[in-house]
Amino acid sequence: MIEYIASTDFTDAQRLFHGRGHAYPNLSHINVDWLSPVILITLYQAVDSEWLALQASLLKDMVKGCRSVQVQHRYEKFSPTQLLLGEPISHTIVSEQGLNYHIEFGKAQNCGLFLDMSNGRKWLRQRSEGKNVLNLFAYTCAFSLSAIAGGASKAVNIDLSKSSLSKGRENHQLNQLAKKQGKQVVFEGVDIFKSNSRIKKYGPYDILVCDPPSFQKGSVNIQRDYAKIIRRIPQWMNPGATLMLCLNSPDLDEHFLKAEVARECPDCHFEQRLENPEVFKESHEGKGLKVLIYTYQPNLDDS
Repeated sequence: MIEYIASTDFTDAQRLFHGRGHAYPNLSHINVDWLSPVILITLYQAVDSEWLALQASLLKDMVKGCRSVQVQHRYEKFSPTQLLLGEPISHTIVSEQGLNYHIEFGKAQNCGLFLDMSNGRKWLRQRSEGKNVLNLFAYTCAFSLSAIAGGASKAVNIDLSKSSLSKGRENHQLNQLAKKQGKQVVFEGVDIFKSNSRIKKYGPYDILVCDPPSFQKGSVNIQRDYAKIIRRIPQWMNPGATLMLCLNSPDLDEHFLKAEVARECPDCHFEQRLENPEVFKESHEGKGLKVLIYTYQPNLDDS
């Protein structure tokens, strides 16, 4: 039986159980998220239907305000989502750290917000006052919301997916940040690896957030491509800029990313690694999300 996190506060969206970290024997195929008022069970392999029904019932009883329990079958083609209990809710608005996000169920593999990055969003919000922020692989622009809410002078969101950026605009409107769009909030649906001039256009930047997918057929192989991003840092960033470099691949640890930075941009100086939320336990160091903070400080005496 799964022992779920004993949370007493379900105000914010959160992970209730993280099996994918392999910290719980025989449960590495299951995650459970609270996306009010929906509990979403994500499966990476098939399970017994009676066992699944029991989990759905236990979860619904555990979380006050739960109106729907759904399951996403990641191991099946197109990752279909199925209603287990309650109402057939396809869209909701969730909160995290006082900001709101549109969430959709059943339309895509990812619902609109990566919960393991909540500490990164908090960190950015606390440091964005007056900063020009570059958000690469922006997805639905959660980092942009954090930056603008924290007082950033500009947030530039870059992503190949125009539909994801459209959801990002909706998130800004949802949080009454729409009036800050235009010059302050920029959405560019372009290929990061082919659009250097477009990215430079809005710089130089004070903060870089880079949270790339590990692999997307035809567009991203981060083991090969991270170097291409890092070597552009001197063209994009102001001296003294802060870099948040993220790595999601379970096959690459933080030493890979540190080695890439040391080779491609030695003027970047490692500061710290941000901790992931406590619920995201990992049995082996380096398998989960890695968030590394750097300072870009070129030696101007060499120029």
